[in-house]
Amino acid sequence: MKTDPTQQGRLLPLMEDFYTIQGEGFHTGKAAYFLRIGGCDVGCYWCDVKESWNPKLHPLTDTDEIVSRVADNPAATVVVTGGEPLMYNLDYLCDTLKKHGLQVHLETSGSHPFSGSFDWICLSPKRKSPPKSEIFSKASELKVIIFDDTDFEWAEENARFVSPDCYLCLQPEWSRMQIMLPGIIEYVMKNPRWHISLQAHKFMHIP
Repeated sequence: MKTDPTQQGRLLPLMEDFYTIQGEGFHTGKAAYFLRIGGCDVGCYWCDVKESWNPKLHPLTDTDEIVSRVADNPAATVVVTGGEPLMYNLDYLCDTLKKHGLQVHLETSGSHPFSGSFDWICLSPKRKSPPKSEIFSKASELKVIIFDDTDFEWAEENARFVSPDCYLCLQPEWSRMQIMLPGIIEYVMKNPRWHISLQAHKFMHIP
């Protein structure tokens, strides 16, 4: 019986890939190559990449070809994002990227079983599909999107489960940034273990 190459991670529904500047979280301002994997079943209504949700819209791409494209750029860091990349087996992708000496980062909601080997994991938990318990201890960074005041409680609820050295940040949902940012500033000043993340790439008008 033949093994499904998608289950092995040898094919991935690549939506887009590009070299840019990381605009969010701990690594803001760092040059990085982004791999956006199509497919997401979380369905955040404020998502700014809704075109990533349906994996059938994005062609299955040979993982070796993806890595080859990354290796042709000067990037030292690769960010695997989505969609929700953990919908797929990321072991082969990570192993192959690391053979090129690359730092591999993950951006995930943590709502699917974990796979892959990463140098940095940014966990961004979503209420509709909460993270699986296994991801919390692996998270390097907890990034919670603040859409309304109830999200501060959601942030603290998830922060209870990450490791003590996990980087904690609150990020205003882009369409409500002007509304929510004053409250975020006040919250971080009262709770200084948290940091503020802004979508700096949008201010710089880059992908």
